[in-house]
Amino acid sequence: MKKNIPALCAASLAMLALAGCDNSGGGDGGTPDQPVAQAPNILFVIMDDVGIDQMKVFGYGGDMWPILPNINAVAQAGVRFRNTWSMPECSPGRAAMFLGRYPLRTGINQAIGPRDLATSQVSPYDITTPKLLKRAGYESAMFGKFHLGGPENNQAENATPSVLGWDYFYGWIGGLPGSNDRTVGGYDKAGTRMCGFIPGERVAGGAKSGACYQADGSCAVMTQTSADQDAAGLQCIAAGGLLVPNASCGAMPSYLDFNIENAYYVSPLVIIDQGVTEAVPLSDPRARGYRTTIETDAAIRWINARPAGKPWMATVSYSAAHTPWQQPPKKLVPLAPGGASPLDALSCTADGSDRGALDQRIIQDRMTEALDTEFGRLLVETGLATRKKDGSLDYKPEASNTVIVIVGDNGSLASAVKLPFDLTRAKGTAYQTGVWDPLIIAGPQVAQPDREVDHMVNTVDLYQFFGELAGLDAQREVPHTIDSVGILPYLTDPAQSSLRTINFTMGGLNEQANGGRNGPCVMSTACTVIPTSKSVCEDNMGIYWGEGYDDPSVIPTNPPGAGYATCADVNEARYKADPPQSALVLVPESSVAIRNERYKLVVNTSVDYDPATDSQKEFSSEELYEVNQAAPVPLLDTAERNLLPTSDPGLEAIRQDLRDKLDAMLASNPPCPGDGNLDGVVDAQDLDNWRQIARDWGQSSVYDFPTPQYRDGITDSQDEAVILAHLNKACQRTYTLR
Repeated sequence: MKKNIPALCAASLAMLALAGCDNSGGGDGGTPDQPVAQAPNILFVIMDDVGIDQMKVFGYGGDMWPILPNINAVAQAGVRFRNTWSMPECSPGRAAMFLGRYPLRTGINQAIGPRDLATSQVSPYDITTPKLLKRAGYESAMFGKFHLGGPENNQAENATPSVLGWDYFYGWIGGLPGSNDRTVGGYDKAGTRMCGFIPGERVAGGAKSGACYQADGSCAVMTQTSADQDAAGLQCIAAGGLLVPNASCGAMPSYLDFNIENAYYVSPLVIIDQGVTEAVPLSDPRARGYRTTIETDAAIRWINARPAGKPWMATVSYSAAHTPWQQPPKKLVPLAPGGASPLDALSCTADGSDRGALDQRIIQDRMTEALDTEFGRLLVETGLATRKKDGSLDYKPEASNTVIVIVGDNGSLASAVKLPFDLTRAKGTAYQTGVWDPLIIAGPQVAQPDREVDHMVNTVDLYQFFGELAGLDAQREVPHTIDSVGILPYLTDPAQSSLRTINFTMGGLNEQANGGRNGPCVMSTACTVIPTSKSVCEDNMGIYWGEGYDDPSVIPTNPPGAGYATCADVNEARYKADPPQSALVLVPESSVAIRNERYKLVVNTSVDYDPATDSQKEFSSEELYEVNQAAPVPLLDTAERNLLPTSDPGLEAIRQDLRDKLDAMLASNPPCPGDGNLDGVVDAQDLDNWRQIARDWGQSSVYDFPTPQYRDGITDSQDEAVILAHLNKACQRTYTLR
């Protein structure tokens, strides 16, 4: 299915294009007799849920997996930033990179889910990195996971990447892989194939060979002839097919269903080219195959097709190693895991045993290694690197006018965390394990390669950095507050002192209609509302207690299946059960942190049930830690290291200073009711925008204002009244503390 961008969004893009007519390549001036040097190309690689604890090249993780020779080769030819914070979850982390703005300004506080309103998605009026770089003549493309907005509650729907400035997109709008297809395309109606494929014959219910059917009815027999090969079932899904085990090719069985998502092997692909959006059917061969390979192949094709003399930015936004964890093809994991079970025999679910947990960690490591393998292929097949005789990557930054940036979007998921990091304070929290990410930058601009920078960096800084590369001052180009600090000086000057005095991170709840939120998900002894749906909760080994739950261990609601709205409701139900159940630890609904060079303040807030008053109320904690980046054992913000409460006047002064700065930061974005287009004034343009959206769409938009307390997910006359009530009022231009 193909369709054009909505008219309003297309018009906005046209105006932005006209605003950026200088295609000089940015920066150096020049005369007609002295051509301007072309700005560098940018290859931006995002790893999903890969925190700094996974990266031995930064000095952590000891001798543990994963082994990442290609990423390491780039790291050793560039600069390793060892003190980089992102946000606690993927959508706010990615928005920070592409907008240069903290969540308190974007409204994107947690991973975007299907019920989150447009006000918790990237605004079509914001100036994203591709919109910024277009002013310097760049073409921009993204491959893989998007997760910045749409398709739900967004007027642009699947066209959202185009509306936000990308010239080309090839990937997954909603971002997260679907669940493992336990039926394997309908073959196993009982749904017992936990990994989404039929395992090899050494596993109960497995098969050595079978008939591999494609959606067009074609068929080939696939067989596992050695332990080095994938199981026939995995070979088949990697080739886009469905296996009928122990069978020869014939008439395709009618029960085979090619329209079921299967985690990393069958995904809802969207392709956007020249403003035309195509939603690819799940049965289409382009939507079938290993995600990491699909993402890499698409990036290679686009980069190799770029015309000479025009700079480009390619964002390869890998889905790996996000859950659901699912075995990659063995050919992408050339370094056999010593002492580990063959990949096709590993369990994809936590069964409560140490073996089950270990299996999952092995799969996650293999997925990260597969990402590294495909990243190396990306460099070689685009001419950015070659192979040495021994097969290792030969990367010379000076050989091309391309800057490579590699980053993680947030910290590691708890069950994947490597020691000595704290798995109880991982992704989804503002603690170090949840927000401390690897950042690697390499390119011809780097003086004295193979060095480390220990100064504070935030992923919002990448926005201004990309502008610096293009010869643009983002602070001047963008009419509203951005939180970036330029980091190019760290590349060019090894003696550069710190450009930040503080670092900041935050996570919280996204806006849903009428104050809704994600359903509660219970993981072991904790409750969280981070998972965006029941399936995502279960893919992360949780038990879903929200609407539609069906787990027999859940205390039933009246009526059955109604579920619980919040984790506080879950704890209240557990307390009042017969017999009573112990209270769960709540993953904070709001988690913010600020640090200076030595100390870090964390403030967590949640609503919980209070048995003493038989009511629900807000609980908040304030914690102070001394932290550092020492390798291999850094000072972390673990529970036993909390310095509060304290009678030490020096520590109290540090706490108060950080608290004052945190409060100033949180207050630095006062509301501006009626200003939907971020230009800092409520005027006739806002009325025109509202009219068009209300007429053509009417649903969730950035012109849906709280009336009186919550947004209702509808753009209507109530929102017009807000604009009229504030017409001709200018918004306070906010500042940012850096």
